[in-house]
Amino acid sequence: MSFRWLFSISIPIIFSLSLILESSWALDLQAGVAKCVITNSSPRVLVNGPLSEGVNKDIHARALTLNDGENRLVIVTYDLNCLDVATPFLRVRVKKELGLDPSHLILLATHNHNGPIQINPKNFDYGRWLADRIFELIQEAISKETGPVTVHYGFGDGYFVVSSGNAPTDYEIQMLKVMKGKDPLAILFTHPTHPFQASEEIVGAGHPGYAMEEMERELPGTLILYADSCGGNQFPLPRNEINKMLFEANQKGKEHLHTVLTEQTQKFGHLLAQKALEIAEGEFVDVTGPLSATMEVLSLPLRDPISREEALKLVEDVPDDVGFEAYPHDHRGTNWVRMLLRYYDKGLPFPKRTTDMICTDDTYLIHKEDKEFLEKYASSIHDELPCVYEETIVAMIGDMPFVAMQGEVCAPLGMRIKDAFRRDGPIFVTAYMGEHNLYIPTREIVRQNAYQAQVIQIQYACPVGWAPEVEDEMVHAVNRMVRNMLGEVAPEEMESE
Repeated sequence: MSFRWLFSISIPIIFSLSLILESSWALDLQAGVAKCVITNSSPRVLVNGPLSEGVNKDIHARALTLNDGENRLVIVTYDLNCLDVATPFLRVRVKKELGLDPSHLILLATHNHNGPIQINPKNFDYGRWLADRIFELIQEAISKETGPVTVHYGFGDGYFVVSSGNAPTDYEIQMLKVMKGKDPLAILFTHPTHPFQASEEIVGAGHPGYAMEEMERELPGTLILYADSCGGNQFPLPRNEINKMLFEANQKGKEHLHTVLTEQTQKFGHLLAQKALEIAEGEFVDVTGPLSATMEVLSLPLRDPISREEALKLVEDVPDDVGFEAYPHDHRGTNWVRMLLRYYDKGLPFPKRTTDMICTDDTYLIHKEDKEFLEKYASSIHDELPCVYEETIVAMIGDMPFVAMQGEVCAPLGMRIKDAFRRDGPIFVTAYMGEHNLYIPTREIVRQNAYQAQVIQIQYACPVGWAPEVEDEMVHAVNRMVRNMLGEVAPEEMESE
């Protein structure tokens, strides 16, 4: 049963409980699970830039479906940094062939850096293959739906992450258990952190991959799914310690570096698995109930541009004929300056909000009024479901909100969202959803102009950076979506907020 119902109903408690139990018993919730390998069969550009040189550990996609008889919710996790180019292809196919709206398809990355990155044109065909592979996975999970099942929420803390950006650290591990009788059919859990990785050149699953495999050995017959929460500014170790470890190991040769990284990846995977298994044996709350979901594009604020004179100084040492280069080209980080100069030279209006722009498959943010570039990059822009930031899904499992935010959301935002609702009942919060992992920074990170604040320009060629208000506007918009799904905000109140 739900915390929220118990805390919010004011009629006599015995009558309340009878209604809750009757509602729970009346619902015949079904669930299906499936798992498949998504390891690339040929060399691919990996997240950190190099071409893959073999496989250390296969990477997987996992699917969990929930079906209440009227609505189906599909949750897919995958050992990738992001699904990127596969997202629109998969959404279109799932909608046309399975009748499932994109709001009911929650695509969640483990944030793995040891897998292919789909934003490089050389990997686009792999992304399209991923869309087909994951569609087949979803079909398999649906075909295996069984029940009745119940869904339970629990949480604990994994005190083996650190934060950056003058921010508090979110240690929380959240967990959902899907139970068929007394046996767990699936466990979905989160932790807000970048993964530790075994090698920059060899395909692997990062420390969450090791954690899932260990848990599946301990719980045979249970599908284990991991999804990153809001960990955009959090790491298993402080960045200076990671850099020192990499430097010292690299001095002894590439093979020694690989050994050290593999050992550390296994270590953190074991820590995560053991803590998650401990949480799985603890107290849970039954959140079983009807399913629903909504998806919105949240418009986020951008700051004013620097002057043309300042921009010219930034590209003094860059060749004039560079143009715009996809990841991982050496001059990709200055694409945004050339884009800004283009705005000045063409008289284009500078974007004020993220919704002024559309993102291409190779992560160029192009203004909706830049007709020339929209036509030039048309093959990399999806007509039916173009990428527009910031997509957010709020689903309901019974009375529990399930939040999935696009991109690398920094930890304080996730903490604020959870804290706004958790006193009244459980709320499950994830990030890295769907397409393209643009960082969503805090006000302090914007003030510092730290890396997470710079990514919108150096990786997405946006001519301007984040406004300081991005943190508050993101949190308020998500909270408004959650309250609306809970029936706590009237439509007219939402519009005026």
